[in-house]
Amino acid sequence: MVKLAVSSLIAIALASCSNAFSPAKSFVTKNTQLFMSSTEAAPFNQGPKIIRDDLPILYVYDHCPFCVRVRLALGVKNIKHICHFLANDDIPTPTKLIGKKIAPIFAIPEDDFIMGESLDIIEKVDSDERFGSTGQILPASGRKDFKEWQKSVQTLLRKLQRPRYVATGLLPEFQQIDGRHAFIKNHQLPPYEKAEWKGDGTTENPGMAMDTKLQLYAEAMSTDPASMVEELNVKLVELDDILYSEHFCSEGGFSMDDIDLWARLRSITIAKGVQWPTKLRAYMDNLSALGDVPLYDEMAL
Repeated sequence: MVKLAVSSLIAIALASCSNAFSPAKSFVTKNTQLFMSSTEAAPFNQGPKIIRDDLPILYVYDHCPFCVRVRLALGVKNIKHICHFLANDDIPTPTKLIGKKIAPIFAIPEDDFIMGESLDIIEKVDSDERFGSTGQILPASGRKDFKEWQKSVQTLLRKLQRPRYVATGLLPEFQQIDGRHAFIKNHQLPPYEKAEWKGDGTTENPGMAMDTKLQLYAEAMSTDPASMVEELNVKLVELDDILYSEHFCSEGGFSMDDIDLWARLRSITIAKGVQWPTKLRAYMDNLSALGDVPLYDEMAL
């Protein structure tokens, strides 16, 4: 049975990842010299801890790169906040907050203020003196090479990451089977397109049967990922070559380039066997520590 196959995969993952949701061990503090970049760049100068009487609340999915953008920004700015992980099948909570199922959602209780959209949230926080010095995060540089690189690995990363998000059974939004099934129902695996996977609500195109989707996810997890990981390793070397330093990706300092790039790269750490180039690995660890957003290394499959 398909559902039994999926359950077996999750059971195996849980058995092998009992400590998986603890923050990844940082290589930064123990092996600083090992990861010294050829580019001299000072790390971000983090300000004092900002603790409001009524803590702001951030509603997120752990795997979502748009949510990670905001988590990283709040961490870098050292703003204490409540991180509320939504179950992936929870529709009522975000709908009551902002009118639809979406994340991230940011709430400032002292203002009775709620907003969505990751970039808008970051702009709001970085321009409000209550949350520390303003303008700490530099604007995006306009570089196109990072976007081009991201596009070149989009299909590859969907094949690697999406099945592993649900197979670990450890991400907070996927703690229950309904949350895992909600994700599988709505997130296609290549080579299928969204319209083919989800359908359009008509009798002519009702979308793929749920049992078929479960079977495809189970097959994706049972397939040897070696060739995909090898391809990804080559692409990471390409990215390492265009990364400015181990502290930020573009010349000038920590910027929105980092907010977007790091948030997307974080999910790669859920794939086991990936070989990170030295500078890029240090970059991942440095921003994980600075932003207080753990990587997935210890639960990688």
